[in-house]
Amino acid sequence: MPELKCTVQTCMHNKQFYCDLDSICVQGDDAKKAAETCCGSFVERKGDVQSNVTGEASPCASIDCKATECMYNKECRCEAGKISVEGSSACQCGDTECASFQCR
Repeated sequence: MPELKCTVQTCMHNKQFYCDLDSICVQGDDAKKAAETCCGSFVERKGDVQSNVTGEASPCASIDCKATECMYNKECRCEAGKISVEGSSACQCGDTECASFQCR
């Protein structure tokens, strides 16, 4: 599993730059650049609402990747050593991106 760093502080799953989900989905079926991808698992944090997922956030996560043109995509699984999801002031999933995306 890739190491996942996330700068999306407005996502309820973000805990100190890690994700509290065991698996996320990166969308971008026709993406040719990072800006055309997004984190489909993004859920906007509202006020002081915390995630209802128990436990600690892990630095690693399984990545279901729909960005089939990414060089790290192997049968819709991300095989990068580490990835970065960015979008520090995101309000919706389209405001996020997989900054590690590299077109084949």
